[in-house]
Amino acid sequence: MDLNYTASQKAFREEVRSWLTENVPKEPLKSFDTEEGFRQHRAWEAKLNQGRWGMVTWPEELGGRGCNLIEWLIFEEEYYRSGAPLRVNQNGIFLLGPTLMEFGTEEQKARFLPMMATGEEVWAQGWSEPDAGSDMAAIRSKAERVGDHYVINGQKTWSTRAVWADWVFGIFRTDPESSRHKGLTFILVPLDAEGVSVRPIEQLDGLPGFAEIFFDDVKVPVENVLGGEGMGWHVAMSTAGFERGLMLRSPARFQETARRLLELYQENREQADLDPAIGEAVTRAYMDAEAYTLSTYMTASRLMQGDKIGPESSTNKIFWSELDQTMHETALSILGARAELWSHAPDAGAVGSWLDGFLFSQAGPIYAGTNEIQRNIIAERMLGMPRA
Repeated sequence: MDLNYTASQKAFREEVRSWLTENVPKEPLKSFDTEEGFRQHRAWEAKLNQGRWGMVTWPEELGGRGCNLIEWLIFEEEYYRSGAPLRVNQNGIFLLGPTLMEFGTEEQKARFLPMMATGEEVWAQGWSEPDAGSDMAAIRSKAERVGDHYVINGQKTWSTRAVWADWVFGIFRTDPESSRHKGLTFILVPLDAEGVSVRPIEQLDGLPGFAEIFFDDVKVPVENVLGGEGMGWHVAMSTAGFERGLMLRSPARFQETARRLLELYQENREQADLDPAIGEAVTRAYMDAEAYTLSTYMTASRLMQGDKIGPESSTNKIFWSELDQTMHETALSILGARAELWSHAPDAGAVGSWLDGFLFSQAGPIYAGTNEIQRNIIAERMLGMPRA
């Protein structure tokens, strides 16, 4: 791996920076867990796509730029540095998009990817089911083949973005005699289909960031199956690999948080230095964010040479989720009593965003598969240890 940027990569960085400087909204958008904020973020996705920045790694014929993974990392670094809005369609563009590239038919790619890139169709994730905990294979929702369509019955829960999203992807049991990983099929379902109902679930901050989805004799055409009937677990594991690996949480997100943490420490040094452990925690957070960045560049280089992400994606997921928690806990320690200010409090200013970030970071060790599950994967598949 060459640690020096090429002239072409430097020019690409300048192009990204220039566009973002001219186009990033001057005022922060409302949370995409509100109806107004969701509309604002959907409009931002459209603007990104107009500039051909919606999904830079996609092929040009599908609205992307055909960038490689190193260029994607550069784009992400400039994106977070500019303070651009978070991506409301991240389930689509970072998880389902790559899965469609790998398993989708040409018709499916042409149908779904362009609408995903423009934000005209925002996607929710439908993995979890009631009483299943973190066990993705404990699927009870069924899809029965009837002629040229499937009839779906069941329930998904903790579905991110589902309150105002347009589509959901998930796995359903198509073989009633099967159990666990077998007999599952990956199906794309429109949330406005007859028989679908969505019930919001409040997050820690009181906003409906999640939802339950109920399927009552919902009919979807056979062409909405991704990867073939019975191949659902195989397809879903690829999607989970994207989620835990590179695409969902780029290192730029944590580099930017580490930079803000260092700035916060320097602005409040007189108070922060009363506890010597805080300075050490800030230093460690900054170094860990840089280490994760270098590790990701190494992984990207390996993938560009034809390799694939394996169970080591679980180590990424544990590392970034725990790093995010540590950085926000350190920030709250620096702020003291001011850490309790919500972002919408009259005198909160930039301080309030730390509480929002802290609350969100508590979900990191849970979503995308709990860290306990990831440690089991590491023990069994990477270290060859016996199942407990």
